[in-house]
Amino acid sequence: MGQRPQDDGQQHGVFGPGLNASRQEGGEQQGKSRQQQGGGGIVAFDVRGGRTGAWQVIDATRMLSITANLGDVKTTITHPATTTHGRLTPQERAAAGIGEGLVRVAVGLESSADIRADLARGLALVEKDK
Repeated sequence: MGQRPQDDGQQHGVFGPGLNASRQEGGEQQGKSRQQQGGGGIVAFDVRGGRTGAWQVIDATRMLSITANLGDVKTTITHPATTTHGRLTPQERAAAGIGEGLVRVAVGLESSADIRADLARGLALVEKDK
């Protein structure tokens, strides 16, 4: 799931276990290699256009459930700057790497092709507004 958004030019970055080692610290990579074979079920990406772009993507999804709770068997999508990290100041969010364009997806049991298609709808809107 983390590979697709990275190559379509509508995001600034894609973040998740095993996706971009340069952003992860050595200890995390070492722990990951001892504990699991693949990446995790959560992927995040920065959408161009900041908060507006992020909400375009989120609002355009039809299959993904919009929620702040990431623990479910269905795929969920959230905007951390206004949900899980909404109580932090903008400076605290920036220090934590939580930008206005950040969108977080917790991958559920649906097919990855269906999830990608649902996200593509919103990402196309962001591209159109460039």
